[in-house]
Amino acid sequence: MPTTSSAPDPTPDYDALVQHFDEFAAEEVAPRVSHMESSPHTVERELPRLMAEQGWFGVTVPRQYGGMHAGHLAKTLVIQSMARASGAAGALLQASQLPVSMIIHFGSDEQKALLLPQIASGDTLLSIAVTEDKAGSHVLGMETTARRNGSDWIIDGSKAHIGNSHIANVHCVVARTAPADEAGSRSLTAFLVEEDRKGLTVERHRPALGLHGFSFGQLTFDGVRIPEANVIGEVGDGKDIAYSSSILYGRPNLAAVALGIHEATLACTTTFLSERERYGGTLSDLPVLRDRVADMKSRLMAARALAHQAAVMLDHGQSCDGELINSKLLNDEWAVESGQTAMRLHGAHALRGDYPLQRLWRDLQHMNAPAGTGEVQRQRLAETEFGPPPVQWSERLAAKTSLFRLTSTAS
Repeated sequence: MPTTSSAPDPTPDYDALVQHFDEFAAEEVAPRVSHMESSPHTVERELPRLMAEQGWFGVTVPRQYGGMHAGHLAKTLVIQSMARASGAAGALLQASQLPVSMIIHFGSDEQKALLLPQIASGDTLLSIAVTEDKAGSHVLGMETTARRNGSDWIIDGSKAHIGNSHIANVHCVVARTAPADEAGSRSLTAFLVEEDRKGLTVERHRPALGLHGFSFGQLTFDGVRIPEANVIGEVGDGKDIAYSSSILYGRPNLAAVALGIHEATLACTTTFLSERERYGGTLSDLPVLRDRVADMKSRLMAARALAHQAAVMLDHGQSCDGELINSKLLNDEWAVESGQTAMRLHGAHALRGDYPLQRLWRDLQHMNAPAGTGEVQRQRLAETEFGPPPVQWSERLAAKTSLFRLTSTAS
């Protein structure tokens, strides 16, 4: 059984962190939004460099590797602050965290010693490449393959919707290493693929509906050769690595992005109603409109509580897979519901291309699919009530996930 440390780590100064996050968002993120929106074909490259200088890519990386070791609540707060200023900035930061979890949870001692200090210093940015066009959220349905060739592996296939695809230095790729009908859940393996590997092509950036400036593109692998040392974990661990990263990092990260956009949506709406003159006063004086805003505020408060509480539980090494899943599900749905209300309260004003609400609404549409749609989240929650309980990744990986020294191996 793990032992309890007699000298637990001090609680981070979250108030000071939030103040710093918000100042950075005001000074560095907000001034770039207009350019990012007017240049949808361009990938924003300066912002990730500035975030890297802050050490935020290593927010959950242990101190022994040079990271902030500030935990999942701090990670949620920084993503939330960035997303409040720009959904694309929040998406950029959240996507940088998923592959970090792969290294922390499953990487070898050599991989941790090599990559985690580079991530913490901002010298190396990682992406996670699991999704494919045909398979979508069906991880076991992927077709990208990796086959042994002597002491190396050769990867062929393609990955789609890869966050930070155009700016990452190393891609964490999950590929098929055995037929699904033979190996079942052990048919996938995770690999580190450096950006300069021969045969790796990063397809050109194509702008999407929202998150302008954020890179989420396609990677093509044509006989990409990598050494055995680039295998993450053990051969056959790919499904576990993908699932645990999605639950412990992907879902709370996306909840944080949706939460930040939700906050910006409410702020935009209250400002508009307070300044719009009607009937000898302003729209904010009308009880029927105040009732709508109260609904938005209620949803936001509940969404914030869900996101923060799930992150706190994760930091304390508590079993919280369900809370993480529910946080992603409801932060997305409630933000979209408030966004729809905001669009209606603004009337035709919401449709102006130079008005922030239409950007917030477009950005929100990107929150549902990643890490599983709302339907997928509901299926996962239902699994906790029927049949044998699913693997609790927050429990299984608590020693490497918790911020505080609740176990002998947390650092």
